[in-house]
Parts: sequence; C-alpha cells; structure tokens
Amino acid sequence: MTEKKETNPKVDAFMGKSKKWKEEYEKLRNIVLDCGLDEEFKWMHPCYTFEKKNIVLIHGFKEYCALLFHKGALLQDPQGILIQQTENVQAARQIRFTNAQEIVEMEAILKNYIHAAIEVEKAGLKIEFKKETEFESPVEFQNRLDGDPALKTAFEALTPGRQKAYIMFFAAPKQSKTRESRVDKYTQQILEGKGLNDR
Repeated sequence: MTEKKETNPKVDAFMGKSKKWKEEYEKLRNIVLDCGLDEEFKWMHPCYTFEKKNIVLIHGFKEYCALLFHKGALLQDPQGILIQQTENVQAARQIRFTNAQEIVEMEAILKNYIHAAIEVEKAGLKIEFKKETEFESPVEFQNRLDGDPALKTAFEALTPGRQKAYIMFFAAPKQSKTRESRVDKYTQQILEGKGLNDR
C-alpha cells in the first residue's frame, strides 16, 4: 500500500476558494494522493509529481473538471476515456467529469491510469513531438517563403517553437485574405529574427 502523501497548503487554499467543482476536486485530490504522488501547486492548479516529474494536474472548466495526464499520449487507454483537448495538444490527455458521482464510480479505473502514468515516468518514456516541419504551413506563407529567399533564411533560423507559433498563427484564420495580411504584418518581425510575441 502506498503511503498517502501530505497535502500542500497552496492546494488547500485553492480548494477553499473553489466554488464550482469543490466536491469533485476533493475527490480527485484524495484519489491522486492515495497513489503516493507529491502534491504541488503549478500553473495555478493542483499538480502531482513523482520524483519532481509532472504526472497529473487537476483543473476545471465551465462544462467539466478534469484530470490532465502530462504524458497521456503514452498511456494505454483500455476504457477509451482519455481525451485530446485540441489537435495541437501532442502530449497531454484529459479524463473529464461533470459530477462527483462519476469520480466515485471510476475511482479504481482512475488509480489504474495514474499508476500507469507513474510507470511511464519510471521507464523514462518521452513523447516524440512532431517536428515543426510536420505542421502544415499555410499556402499564403509558403508562397511568400518560396519567393523571398531572405525571409526563408530568417524563418529557418528561428527556434522550432517560434516557427511553430508563426505557422499556427498564420494558419488560424479561415479566409485567405486574413492569412495574407497576417503574413504581411509579421514579415519584418521574422526578418529581424524575432518570435511572434517578441517586441
């Protein structure tokens, strides 16, 4: 039997302030602590770690609260309950709940998933993140790169994270004209070697 870990005062405060999912948070917290993880408070949420590595996070939204597995993409999902929040989320997966009863009924399953996540960490498994080149560059930006060697060179010199941020930002609008104007607006910034949010 894993010893139950101590609680973290910052999480106590978070729980005390929670209105919408208070009962659900408490139940999730008890389940996770039963699995012997350390309780920390990161990104304004209760976060549970194994040897300083993030395993699972508790968070709430308007429609649901969730357990977020940091390396959920590596877990077996026999129950088919792991959810990828958006297609751009590569590693994390959620299990969502809309009431405390669901959590109570799923306790044994949740513990199995948490223990599996700990095993993934113990084994040192890593997520193979997609390379930035695997993200579809919108045609408006691709055409600009193809026609402007200086821009292409400057873009390729950016860090992968910055490249990805630009590609996703340029690709977001539905209309070609809007994508085009975003590319226009940020061309100079790329030429200066700056990321999307660099000033």
